[in-house]
Amino acid sequence: MKKKLMVLGVAILMVLSFVGCSSSAEEEKSAVEMIKEKGKIVVGTSADYPPYEFHKEINGVDTYVGFDIAIAQKIAEDMGVELEIVDMKFDGLLAALTGKKIDFIAAGMNPTEERKKAVDFSMVYYDAHSTMLVAADKVDMLKAPEDFKGLKVGVQKGTIQEEIADTQFPDSEKVAISKIPNLIMELQSGKIDGIILAEVVAKSYADANESIAVNNLDLGSEGGVALAINKNQEDLLSQINSTLETIIEDKTLEKYIIEATELSAQ
Repeated sequence: MKKKLMVLGVAILMVLSFVGCSSSAEEEKSAVEMIKEKGKIVVGTSADYPPYEFHKEINGVDTYVGFDIAIAQKIAEDMGVELEIVDMKFDGLLAALTGKKIDFIAAGMNPTEERKKAVDFSMVYYDAHSTMLVAADKVDMLKAPEDFKGLKVGVQKGTIQEEIADTQFPDSEKVAISKIPNLIMELQSGKIDGIILAEVVAKSYADANESIAVNNLDLGSEGGVALAINKNQEDLLSQINSTLETIIEDKTLEKYIIEATELSAQ
């Protein structure tokens, strides 16, 4: 009986040892190796931010487009894998990344010091200034922060524009909403009086809606946008930066931006 128990104990130890070795081998694999093994890289985005990322019906099919999407596709191509796109609310992206539901974020995200505590960022590949959208019939009345005293200013939740509202519009009521189309509806219905957005995004929405306009208020640089990656994934960060450096140097990024901006205006 004792002999049988000893044999069983040895068998269990061997199984546990095998499992332990498998876990260690898995842990030793780099982020890029695991992505190539899966055959796909998963990008998280918030596709309501033209021309960065947005939905467009192409040949009758709802399609993700925008220059961030084009960048993500080029990264996947350079790695020799497929691209999977996960669309979600902007303020849920960081949690999805750190929870390993996605491999990286491409969503016009600013690499703020607060965000850097949780994730790493690629090189900055684009910078834009923030401005405001207002009702077209009020564009000559609402031109400066003081004009919004006692009024409601809309921002996308979790963005750098929230900070702009807090610091530059202290006498206004900030209204933070997760999705930009919902902010546009609030503006068109008169429930809010302005929306702070990146200039290129504001112009895209204004071009598509005659009832709203850009007031050309310069609220300063956003600090640039970058792609977010989980910490301690140096190989993936290097791969992404290599792609970004290439498309910046050969002007491919400029082509992506022009094409996305033209597409958003159609």
